[in-house]
Formats: sequence, structure tokens, C-alpha cells
Amino acid sequence: MNLSKPPKHIKFLDSYLNSRVCRCLFLISIALIFRAAFLLTTPLAFKHNNPFDTSGKDIDGGVVRKDKFLEVPQIAWGLNNQKIAVARAFLTARMLNRTLLLPSLSASLYYKEVDLLQSVTFDKIFQFDRFNSLCNGFVQLGRLSDVSNTTDVFELNKGSGRKWTVERDLEQLRKVKQDPGADGHEVVRILGKNPFLWHDHWPVREYAKIFECLVLVDEIAEEAERVVSKIREMGSQVIESKTGSMPGAQPYYVAVHMRIEKDWMIHCKKLQQRNNVTQICSSKEEIMERVGHIVGTNQQPTVVYLAVADDLLEDGSVLSGWKEGILPFEKKKLGVWDIYRKYPYLIQSAIDYEVCLRADVFVGNSYSTFSSLIVLERSQKLLRMGAVTEGSSCDITTTDSNASGTGGIRWPSYAYNIPGESGGPKKWMTNMSDTSLQAISYGSNDISC
Repeated sequence: MNLSKPPKHIKFLDSYLNSRVCRCLFLISIALIFRAAFLLTTPLAFKHNNPFDTSGKDIDGGVVRKDKFLEVPQIAWGLNNQKIAVARAFLTARMLNRTLLLPSLSASLYYKEVDLLQSVTFDKIFQFDRFNSLCNGFVQLGRLSDVSNTTDVFELNKGSGRKWTVERDLEQLRKVKQDPGADGHEVVRILGKNPFLWHDHWPVREYAKIFECLVLVDEIAEEAERVVSKIREMGSQVIESKTGSMPGAQPYYVAVHMRIEKDWMIHCKKLQQRNNVTQICSSKEEIMERVGHIVGTNQQPTVVYLAVADDLLEDGSVLSGWKEGILPFEKKKLGVWDIYRKYPYLIQSAIDYEVCLRADVFVGNSYSTFSSLIVLERSQKLLRMGAVTEGSSCDITTTDSNASGTGGIRWPSYAYNIPGESGGPKKWMTNMSDTSLQAISYGSNDISC
């Protein structure tokens, strides 16, 4: 073999590359190959559509830095208003390319008297490491110990009141993002009264992603599991006593977020007057009537879990008047009140939220933030599993045996304050392509179905 002469294909390639034009084409080809390889290895989970404000301008944050931080005031109000506020804080940090420092939540319901707020840190309710793992590359959560200089901070005072509009809020954030003075500080500290309860600059998809990353700590998740197990256990016992046989499959349950408290009725009546809308308030009798018309609930004894406020637990009338075959339970009748009463309000709400989220059928009020966020998460779950496509009808058929008695709809949700077919509540699914969370934050009769 003559090793002094290169093979013919090598000689041909050398001759080919000697051409200046061909060398350029070869280099361009190599660059395109590397670019394609990079795109293929980019995680698809975070290729989000850029969020838009009302003018359609891009306000996406880009790369989240782990050496720059955003600090926010204590977050107040109810559990789900706090979840929305936390999500807005994360999305604000993302817009500013910063890591959000561990926020402080409020375990109590006092919100007007800041001194009375019972503080609880985010990681006492939701898993810190799990959040960062699930939201890696999208938003980032940090601790104060990650900050090297805790005294030299850039303070950003966010306005409030009617004059502090969505546009002014967004313009302020954009200026801070472009301000070299702010960028030179390790920490930007936001000041103001409940600055994340009001203004919204991001689409529903961005919020949904963050809500997916909010995983309850083990202690709270285990308590919710105990309640769900008790509900299904009661269902098995009821079916056995009524039919003389155990159910062939795990008994399903219906969760009803029953908003009939005095403060809610005052609030919803004012909303009806202000918005000139009649379908916000629902009486106890109207809720019971519409839940009773959900297809299939009268085919076998069905356990209905009533998620009601604590001050209604003494009111035995919420358990009477239901359609035959529907067996209502609240915390005390179910025998789980001891689980709830050892915790402050926020954790009680978190347990109830999880119980409703996991229900085979959920029925709530479309003007309730609690109900709206549950439906959002249930809708997102269906989309993630490929059970539905965005913009499709709520009439989703399935062969899932647990869907028995729900008209073939998997994990259906309903709004009892809006009449639907056959005298029942209207089917409900979140519009995940909405450019704003406003409908969920403040309620709507437009529930996508």
C-alpha cells in the first residue's frame, strides 16, 4: 500500500476547499449545523410566547440572573389572591432579569391592619427546591443568604389608587429595567401597599406555569391526602350500605366551593349592581338545585364535599335539602375538622384547595378567585396530558372509569352561578390563550365554554 499518496476522496475534498466560494459555503453549512443542534437541545418547556401588554409590545424578561435580586413586601389577603400576587412578583422579577428573594405570605386574613398580619414564609407552604426545579430557566427563587450586600439596595416605590394605572405601573418597570443605577445594585426592593394585588401585565399561560411550580410542602400535602382518602372511604361505605355491594371502581366525589357567606353575599350583590350583571350571587337552594342536575350524579349515591367557610360549619342547613342520591359532607360531618383546626387560615385554605383540585367533579362560582384558580389548574392539567386542545369544547369524552356519572367528561368543572344545560350549572374551562389574568382575578361570566 502506498502511504505517500492520499486517497482520491481526500484529494477531491482538498481541491474542493481550495475554492474560495466553496470554502465560504462549507463554513456557512457548518454554522447552520451547529445552530440547528443548539435549537434541538433547547428545553421546549420554556419556549413561551412573549407576554404582551395592551399595546402589544414585548415585555419578556429574558435570562434570569442569580446574582441580582428583587425583594417584595409581605403579601396579604386570601390564599388565592396571595398566589396571584406571588406569581406577579415572580413575573416582575423575570422582567427585570432578577431572582425573587423568598417572599413572606400572610397566614391570617387581616389585611387592613398590617401589624395584625401573621407572617409565614413562602417555603413553609410551598417547596423551595421543588419550585426552582420545576421553574428552572423561567423564574428563580432565592434566599437572603444568597445576597452579599443587604444594606445597599435600590428602593422602588410602587404607587396605588385610581391614578396608578396599569400603563403607569408597566412604564415604571420598564424604566427601572433600563436604569443603570438600579442595575448597579444587587437588590431592588419594592415598596408600597399590596403592590402585586392589582396590576397585571402577563398572559394566563405565564401564570399557569408558575402555579404548576407551586407544590405544597409534605406536611400540608399529606393532610390533604388524609381528607381525600376520608371522602372516598365515605363514598365506599355509602355505596355499600345503599346497594349491598362495594363499588367496582374507586368512588368518585364532587367538590362544591359553596360561596354563601354573609360577607360574600354583600360583596357579590354590590358587584351585580356595579357591573349590571345578575349571574354572580347564588343562593344555597340554587346551588343545590344545579349541582343535582349534573348528568349522572343520581345514578348511584354520590358524596359531595362542601368547601365552605369556617363560620358556616355550625350551620347544619347546608347539609339538608339536597337531591336524593347526593350525600353532602362538610369538614365536621366528614370527621376531618381536627385536621383543619390545628392550622391557621392560610393552611386550611391550602388543604381545601387541594381537595377541590383533585375532585372528580368540581363546581364553583366564576366570580370567586378560589374557584377560578382551581379551574385554571384543572384546565392546564388536561392540556398537559393532551386530553384537550386549546380552544376546544368542554365536552371531552374519555374511557376513564372514574369519569362515570359525569357525562363522559374527564375532570369536569362547572360554574353554579351560570345556568347550563338541563337546568344544571354551566361547564367551565379556562381560556389559556387569554392575554390577561383579569377575568380570573376579578371574575367573569365568560367562562370559555
